[in-house]
Amino acid sequence: MSASILVVEDDPKIQKIIVQTLRKEGYRVLTSGDGREAIQKARAERPDLVLMDLRLPEMDGLEVCRELRKEGPLPIIIVSARGEEADKVAGFTLGADDYITKPFSPTELLLRVKAVLRRVQDHQAQQGQERIRIRGLFIDRSSRMVEMEGKPVELTAREFDLLWTLASRPNRVFSREQLLDLVWKDEFGADPATVTVLIRRLRQKLEKEPENPDYIKTVWGVGYKMQG
Repeated sequence: MSASILVVEDDPKIQKIIVQTLRKEGYRVLTSGDGREAIQKARAERPDLVLMDLRLPEMDGLEVCRELRKEGPLPIIIVSARGEEADKVAGFTLGADDYITKPFSPTELLLRVKAVLRRVQDHQAQQGQERIRIRGLFIDRSSRMVEMEGKPVELTAREFDLLWTLASRPNRVFSREQLLDLVWKDEFGADPATVTVLIRRLRQKLEKEPENPDYIKTVWGVGYKMQG
C-alpha cells in the first residue's frame, strides 16, 4: 500500500506542485491550507508523513508541529521559505525529521520524502529487534554488547543507552534536551552538558578519528545524529 502524505500549504500554486509531484510517484495525498485543519486531518487520517509549511493561517506551522508531536512519533518535513538558522533549529527541536527551504525542485522534494519514509520503515523494523548493525558498528541490546569492526567496545550503562537511542533512529537529529529526556528521563539534576560529555566519550571509543567522526555527527546549532 502506498504511503499517505498530508501536505499543509496555504499557497495554492505551491500546494498544487507538491500534490502533483507526490501523486505521480503513487503516494496518497491529503491537503490542508491552515494549521487547525491540519491537526484535525492528521488525527482523523493518520498519515505516514506530513509536509508542513510554517507560515499558515489560524496556527503557525511550528505550533502545529508541537501539537502533532503530542499525538505520537509522526514524521514531519518542514517546507518553508523561512531558511534562517533559528527557524531550522526551532523545527528540529520540535522533532521535525527534515527541513526543505523554498524554492525547491520536485526532484529534491521526492528524494527527501523517500529518505524520511525509508528511515521510518527501518526504525519500525528495528523496534522488534534486539540487534542493530550500522556499517562496522554492531550493537546487541539484550546482552548490551557493542563491537566496532569486530572488536569489542566497553561502554558504561549510560553510554550504551545513549548509543542505542541514536543508533535505533539513524539520521534523526536530536537536541541535547531530547536526548536528556530519552536517556535520563526524569532523573533529578540531569544537565544537558552531560550529553556533550558522553558524546565525546563515545566518539573516543568508537571513532577512528574522534575529531572527524563517521558515526556520531554534530548538526551545528541543533544537536547530534547517528549517520546511517
